[in-house]
Amino acid sequence: MGKKITPPLTADDFKNAKVKKELLDIIHKKEIDISKVIDTVQYENEKRLLQIELVKLQHWVTKEKKRVAIIFEGRDSAGKGGNIRRFMEHLNPRSTRLVALSKPTEIEKGQWYFTRYIKHLPNPGEIVFFDRSWYNRAVVEPVMGFCTKQQYKEFMFQLPEFEHMLYEDGIIIIKFWLSITKDEQERRFDARRDNPLKRWKFSEVDKKGQELWDKYTKYKEEMFSKTHTSFCPWIIVKTNKKYSARVECMRHVLSQFDYEGKDSTHTSLYPDPNIIMRYYRSSHQYD
Repeated sequence: MGKKITPPLTADDFKNAKVKKELLDIIHKKEIDISKVIDTVQYENEKRLLQIELVKLQHWVTKEKKRVAIIFEGRDSAGKGGNIRRFMEHLNPRSTRLVALSKPTEIEKGQWYFTRYIKHLPNPGEIVFFDRSWYNRAVVEPVMGFCTKQQYKEFMFQLPEFEHMLYEDGIIIIKFWLSITKDEQERRFDARRDNPLKRWKFSEVDKKGQELWDKYTKYKEEMFSKTHTSFCPWIIVKTNKKYSARVECMRHVLSQFDYEGKDSTHTSLYPDPNIIMRYYRSSHQYD
């Protein structure tokens, strides 16, 4: 017996369906799987409601002259850039910035490590998103041999004090670690190589990501143990499912502020603890 062919929706189906329920009945009768479509529609609806809240938050941050830095860290392909784009999509660019620094210049290499990041910290009334940050020296640089053991040791010693000074000066820092499994990272790497529009994202450093997985894990865990503090905690996000990771990151940020208009939201602002959690609650991450 040959494989059963699912009949597609026709123009007549849309003409005959006067309301949404009738169209869904036709889809069910034809046994058409629309689960992915439903997931996408639900995600887009939820994302829109949360982005409305982010606009309210930005207005409040500007009015109250708050300084907010949101850091996205994680292994390559974990979704840092995708998350940031959804955050910034409808925000006013006059009081929002993206910081994604390239490798340091020769002059910057001779400066105190934090110098190149200090000048990008948020001004009063501003939200700044960091696509990677000073935490490059905590994981990527020692794994790839881009810094010496002494540089790494000094950095890890100074880092908690550096963030504490920022905290005492009134800068609000939110640190996300996007956690991805090794298999999912490999799948995303393959997708990048196969897509000419995304091939630019794949680099020699990415290739090493799979080979040096365990070494990344070692430095990642040491980073958490020394830089997860009460004033600047790490927030772990499970990102194998991109849609849920994006909306839960938004929820977490919104949940941290008591901004004007928060009580009139049309969606939940409580993040899902099965997807997003503080480091101490997540002894076993994806990665």
